Order: sequence, then C-alpha cells, then structure tokens
Amino acid sequence: MTVATAPDDIVSTHAEAAANERPPLLVVEPLRSFLDAHGLGTGDLGVEPLGEGHSNVTYLVRRGDRDLVVRRPPRPPLPPSAHDVLREARLLRAIRDTAARVPEVLAVCDDEAVIGAPFYVMERVGGDVITSAVPAPLDTPAERRRVAEELVDALAEIHAVDWQSCLEGFGKPTGYLERQVRRFRGLWEHSRTREVEAVERVGAWLEEHRPESGPATIVHGDYRLGNTMFATGAPARLVAVFDWEMATIGDPLADLGYLCTTWSDRDDPPLGRFELGSVTRAEGFPSRAELVARYEERSGRAVGDLRWYQTLALWKSIVFMEGNYRRAVEGRTDDPYLKSFGEGVLVLAERAEALAFGEG
Repeated sequence: MTVATAPDDIVSTHAEAAANERPPLLVVEPLRSFLDAHGLGTGDLGVEPLGEGHSNVTYLVRRGDRDLVVRRPPRPPLPPSAHDVLREARLLRAIRDTAARVPEVLAVCDDEAVIGAPFYVMERVGGDVITSAVPAPLDTPAERRRVAEELVDALAEIHAVDWQSCLEGFGKPTGYLERQVRRFRGLWEHSRTREVEAVERVGAWLEEHRPESGPATIVHGDYRLGNTMFATGAPARLVAVFDWEMATIGDPLADLGYLCTTWSDRDDPPLGRFELGSVTRAEGFPSRAELVARYEERSGRAVGDLRWYQTLALWKSIVFMEGNYRRAVEGRTDDPYLKSFGEGVLVLAERAEALAFGEG
C-alpha cells in the first residue's frame, strides 16, 4: 500500500510549481541534476510514493536499473525541531558501520532551492515490511516468533552502539525524559485543534512521576514492527530499521516502552484502525512480557516496570496524531488517513489516561 498523491505533489520544474497554490513535494528536473552530480543512476526518473508513512515524505525514484529512495519533510509550516531529515541522515551515516541494521545514505542535500526542502537519498533495501499481514513464508507460529526475536535483538543492537565514538554532540546524555515531556507539552500547545483534558492530565502525571534513567544510549524514538524490513523468505531476518527522524541520545527504555505499546497481545481489547500492532495477535508471536524478557537477556539491562514509558509512548503518539490531524484539516496534506486522527486522539487519550492512573 502507498499513500495517496495529489496533482501538485510532483512537478517537473520550479516554473510549474509556481503556478500552483501549494509548494510541491518533489521537483523532478533539479532532482535529476542533483542525482547526476552524485553519480546516482542515469536517464529519466520514475517517481512514486513509497510506504505508509504519514510524517516525513518518502519517494521511490527509478533510474534505469537503479532504485533510490528520497526522503524529505512534509509541506510547511512544521512544528519547531520536527521532521529534521538532515539530522536523520547524519545519524544513519554515523552508525552505518556498527551492528545497527540501517540503510545506506548515498547523498544529502541541505539546499532547499533544489526541491523546496532539504532531503537525502538512500539505497533501496529489498524485503517486506510487516504491517497488516505476515508474508506467506513467515506466516507460521515458529517464524512469527522468530520475527519478534529479530525485532528485539535489533533493538538491543541499536542500544549497544558506542554512540560516543560516532555521534558525539548528537544529543544530551542526561535529562532526556524531562526534555521529552517538556517538548511534547509544547508540541501539543502548537498543534492542538481543541481542548482534550485527558491529554493535559496525562502530561501532568508524566511530569510528576518521571523515573530516573540509567546510562544513555541511542534512542530510535519510533521503534515498532512496521518501521522495520525483513528479508524475503524464511527464516525471518530483519535487514533494516527505518524512520529515524526522532532518534537522539537518551533512555533506552523509552524505545522498549514504545515497542510494547504498539505490540498487541492476543487477549488485548481491540482498538480498531488505531491499533498499530494487530498482526501480533496471531499464534506464535510472543507476549509483551516475553518481549521484555528477551530484551533483558540480549541487552543485559534490567527493565522493571514499564508503565511510565508505555504511557509516555501513548501520549507522544497522541500529540503527533493531533499535529497530523491539524495538517489534514488545514489542507496541507492529502493523506485521507490523517483526517481520521481527530477521533484517534480521543480514543488513545482515554487509553493513556487509564494506563497512567492504573485503570488499564
């Protein structure tokens, strides 16, 4: 499945873009010149949206027998410090030679004049992204369990990277949780379209009950099954982790809490279309408790109670949903899925409040 496109998303030239009311997402001719200058393929460009992402914009670019991926921010205006693709590219390049399973960045452009925004080009990784269904070769109880084990093992590998040797200055190793709560309270004020008291109450609870963090690691910030790719065929093998736009240095349990929040156990009450991990209800997928046990084994890190981290994950998701919903109602995106986020904010806010105050 790919996201919807509008006629003004992709244009050939800046002159064509000037005739439209909205800025384009991709301008083909200057992009081709940029790719030529970096020796990335030859000939005409075939462009199509890639993946199901609803935040940064990702395009598949075909040039002859070469497939490339271009990643850029969504249309402006954007929340402060959000959608920083240049920072994302820096991290991917820094950890490319570590155990972290990441795609290769091939070129970076910080000149907004080229396509209207900064962007980077990365290799296209072959394989399957598991969202609503498991690929047939992996759709057995044994392979489903292996999918989960690979997912946890890849997270432990990310958290084991010696970030001080390759990412000095990328993020502050202390105060991560405090900054997260403060930043997302600010983002909520920037993005909200209405009053939602549950969001305010959960934010206050997070601030009052913030735990002490252990040693800092790289934090992906959006680590879930749908942001990874598995090699085609069995046995299950995770080959790449995507969507690093929120990565920083901080508390690794934030990633684990988010993973558990997006992971559905078989006996969980359904959340309908706002459930990111319904596929994991199938036989063979381990429970959240088993994921945590696997992470403790692979990372050597004691986890303890994840309730605060899971609540933080839900609350952050709510803030992002409200921001995307605002983009949709203001006409800055044509993604129809985002228009449903108005209801999703209310559903998840109720769930977050129940989790924070011990009712769920």
